[in-house]
Parts: sequence; C-alpha cells; structure tokens
Amino acid sequence: MVPVTAEPVSDRGAWFRVEDGSSGSGIRRAAERLGDRLGLPAGRIADLAIVAAELTSNLIKHAVDGTLLLRPVRRELDAGVELIAIDAGPGMADLTDSARDGHSTAGTLGIGLGAIVRQSSWFDAYSRPGRGTVIAVRVFATADTERPWVGGLTRPLTGETVSGDGHAWRIVGDRRQVLVTDGLGHGPLAAAASDAALTAFRDAPPASPAEVVRHLHRSLSHTRGAALAVAEPDPVAGLLRYAGLGNISGHILTGIGQRRGLVSLPGIAGHQRPAIREYDYPFDSDSLLIMHTDGVADRWQLAEYPGLLGRSPLVVAATLLRDAGVRRDDAGVLVARSWS
Repeated sequence: MVPVTAEPVSDRGAWFRVEDGSSGSGIRRAAERLGDRLGLPAGRIADLAIVAAELTSNLIKHAVDGTLLLRPVRRELDAGVELIAIDAGPGMADLTDSARDGHSTAGTLGIGLGAIVRQSSWFDAYSRPGRGTVIAVRVFATADTERPWVGGLTRPLTGETVSGDGHAWRIVGDRRQVLVTDGLGHGPLAAAASDAALTAFRDAPPASPAEVVRHLHRSLSHTRGAALAVAEPDPVAGLLRYAGLGNISGHILTGIGQRRGLVSLPGIAGHQRPAIREYDYPFDSDSLLIMHTDGVADRWQLAEYPGLLGRSPLVVAATLLRDAGVRRDDAGVLVARSWS
C-alpha cells in the first residue's frame, strides 16, 4: 500500500487502504491527476472524480479491509483510468437492486453505486452476502463496448510499494498470448526482473509459447531471474498452448466446473539452462484460464462463488486475489477466456 499523497501513479498502479475520509479525498485527487496525465477531457475527469469519491465512500461506510487499486488502462486508440475496489465486508444480496437510486443501507440518499455505473465507460462487479464485494470501473473519454477477454492484477508484499509479480497480454497477428511472471524474491530487484520479462514479452516475435519463453529466458540474463509462464488460447483449434518455468500455477476451469492443473517445469528464466516444453490442453468457449504466482494459495474453489464464472476476467481475478492472496508475499492473478 502507498500513502494517499503519493504521485504519480505508475503503469503498475497504486494500492490504497481506504479507512477514513482523508484517504478518500487523497484517492480522488490521485485519480484526477492520473486522468489529466492520460489526456482525459475535463468533463470525464470530473466524472472520474465522482467515481473515485463514491467508491471510497462505499468502502468507508460498508467495507471490512477495504482497498482500492488505481491504475492506467489502455486500449488501441486511447487510455483511461481503472479503479478496482475490493473488500471483505457484508456484501450485497442483489447488485442490481443496490445500484438503483434511493436504495441505501446506511441512511444516505442511496445514489452512490448508481452514480458509479452512470459515470463509467465500463463497469462490472461481484458480491455475495457475508463474502464482500469487488467493483471494477473504467473511465475513458468515450464508452467501452469491448467485452474483455482477459484481466489481471498484482499486489505487493505488505510493507513494499512495488510488486515483483507481473502480468501482460498481447495480440500478434491472429495470436493472443498472456504472461504471468514472478521475479525472484521481492522489492525493487524482483520488480526489475518482472519488468524486464514484460518488456521482452511485448517485443517477442510472433511465435509459440515455448519459443516466447526461450526468448524471455535469454532476455532476463542480466536480472536475478523469474518464474514465468506463457499461455495462448486458440479458439479455432479448441486448445490452450502453455509453457512455464518455475512456480507459476496454471488451471483450466471448464464450463461444468472441472479444474485441471497445467504443467510448469522446474527452472528460473534468465539462469541455468532450463528445460522448456510446450503442452496443449482442451480449451473450449466455456473454459476459463486462471494463472497465479505462489503469493496466491492454491486452495481456492470457484464452486464456492455462485455466479462468479459469469463475471469479467478482471473481477474473477480480483476476487481470487482478495480471498486466496497471502500478505507475506507478492501476489498476482491473471484470468483469460477464449476470445472467439
């Protein structure tokens, strides 16, 4: 977590603990500064300020262990601001009803969640009574009509301001590939290793996951190294192609609730001469890919979250990070669907 006065917000984003009104005003100002830096028009920055204020107000009034991630989000022609509010509070029985103006459980006017939905370019949320709430919002200059096929987030070890975990995705020709990386250790040197992997991934040739992992291995020789995995959903073939090194966990969730683990071979990208091998797995239009670092405990079961499989990949990732992420390590989760 970072102080609410910290600036600027980097591409990795900034986590804020939301405890009182002073933290709320600081987050609003940080969101406005980020919107201005990304070139949002004045009217949309004002809308962004409303979203930030209402999200933090909801966390202050209702949340248990409320946190908010603020970060830039980019699409093909422009950039915007993304806010992800997470809490382990009482939750909501009916999100649709809670977003209706006039609905309140705290004696207020009851327009907060409705205002967030109206001002956002894209909105998604998941909540269960007694299990807390995740709300994800994007504010662009215009509406965001694209259905997200992938989403992820990372959180640093308690006491650190940067995470050694990272994630990325790219589209190269007809290939869509994702990466999860865990820099060795934690802190700035681990973050530097992950950043080198993210840069090398974006610049890698349009090759198979195994070839991309080999490229990353060569590119990380000047760093302390990282565990990492690259996956490529192929909707035409109905397959997921996967290559991993080290302690990155990969899982496929089928539409009928089955969970299958993916093979990641021992090794550290950037060091030694690790064996690199690619595996193919069935992956149809109802399947979900979940990848995470060892800062997320492997005990999660999506069957415990009715309706979550129908939410966006980002909301699924944020929910798992909240409930399975450990505070004594960096943590990162990425979720992807078939994109056909």
